[in-house]
Amino acid sequence: MLNISKWGIVEQDELADLSKIQEELVPQSLQQFPEFIVGIKARMSKTVIGTNGITPLELAKKIQQKNALSVGLGAGDPNQSQMVSRISSVLQPQHINQVFTGAATSRALLGQEETIINSLVSPTGKVGYVNIATGPLSSKEAPAEVPLATAIALLKDLGASSIKYFPMKGLAHKDEYEAVAKACAEHDFYLEPTGGIDLDNFEEIVQIAVDAGVKKIIPHVYSSIIDAETGDTRPEDVQTLLAMAKNTLK
Repeated sequence: MLNISKWGIVEQDELADLSKIQEELVPQSLQQFPEFIVGIKARMSKTVIGTNGITPLELAKKIQQKNALSVGLGAGDPNQSQMVSRISSVLQPQHINQVFTGAATSRALLGQEETIINSLVSPTGKVGYVNIATGPLSSKEAPAEVPLATAIALLKDLGASSIKYFPMKGLAHKDEYEAVAKACAEHDFYLEPTGGIDLDNFEEIVQIAVDAGVKKIIPHVYSSIIDAETGDTRPEDVQTLLAMAKNTLK
């Protein structure tokens, strides 16, 4: 996902300063990395937008009309789930990040099946199981560990398109992740590995999903490719990631 702020999430308040939204850079990036970028991203939590209200959303909508848009949970906050659904009903984005319990509301308010909606599940320490208690209330209670096949069936019932597997912590849960990839392939479901992905583990993480036969893979890469001093995404790192992604398909 391409953040509409040139600073990305490195400062956590990237939309509080509207001068950081440089519309002309979006099509440039999309043209440069057409096989890598699947949408644009605008986080709308209060800590991100400051006093700008819905202005960043209006700008995102303007950009979306020419490109593509992803709507996400601000800082991964499950309490943003309902807001994501309401925003998405208006913006009709190409991609939505949701908690496990939020997919049905988002799909119903969208009124269409084309948008990709992921739903967050977490590692459990048990191969073949995931924690689905990721909603605003359920995330505060004991984990709800269910078999992968059951989790995917529930997500299909809810109208979701993909599993967002987070926090992966890179390859810390490799055995569990391999089982997730295998289950997604077997049940014709998309996969979005997330958390701790960097240049050192990106190719292996994607390759695991490719080898398992997952139809669509959307890895989420965050601060590992952002220059800490400038706040800019390093284009050379994106080029490296794109080359790695292509290499997994050989």
